[in-house]
Amino acid sequence: MSQSDLDALERRLRLAREGHSRHPSRWFQTLRHWWLSHADATAKRMLDLTASGLALLLLSPFAVLLAIAIRLEDRGPVLYWQKRVGLRGHVFDFPKFRSMRTDSDEIRKKLEQLNEHGSAAVTFKMENDPRITRIGRFIRKTSIDELPQLWSIFAGHMSLVGPRPALPQEVAQYTLSDRRRLECIPGLTCIWQISGRSQIPFHQQVELDVLYIETRTVLLDIELIVKTVPAVLFARGAS
Repeated sequence: MSQSDLDALERRLRLAREGHSRHPSRWFQTLRHWWLSHADATAKRMLDLTASGLALLLLSPFAVLLAIAIRLEDRGPVLYWQKRVGLRGHVFDFPKFRSMRTDSDEIRKKLEQLNEHGSAAVTFKMENDPRITRIGRFIRKTSIDELPQLWSIFAGHMSLVGPRPALPQEVAQYTLSDRRRLECIPGLTCIWQISGRSQIPFHQQVELDVLYIETRTVLLDIELIVKTVPAVLFARGAS
């Protein structure tokens, strides 16, 4: 998805948000709130269950082969588990195919001054990160490392679309406005990931996440899922 496409999508969602906020009818606002809380939420959950269940079934042979490759490279664990923060601050176990060395957390502490987002930034990014393994570079570039999160979606901790779940230490640094990201279930993909992905500054990630939360519908989710495919295939902004 090009920057112009992202800008067009953002303008459309902002217009939708302004239309909702300007509507004078309390009845309309109540009906919309009910729809998002019940009917649309049910449809979103059905989409999550169906898509994640099918994907888990179809991709299981590939996942087994990848697990063997990761294990053979350095004899470390196949999955890397983290604590992430979800809806309303709920902490859950977040799996990825391991793409870094087993001592990556300790090494990161020594690399904080090289953080491209700034040494005091909420998030961490570094070009040619020395913690990443050979297989890890491939699976991160193609986002294959995210596949275990399909189970988190199936279990209800995550959704196909929503703000990316943050680490507890990142959430601890959130401002009050940043915490608006916690108002919906976190997702496998989101608005900012279909364009610049990790290249987009944190404050813009928050802005786009809040825009999604205020305008989300199942149709918007389907649109973002479809646009995620080329972003992943072309490894746009991947780290």
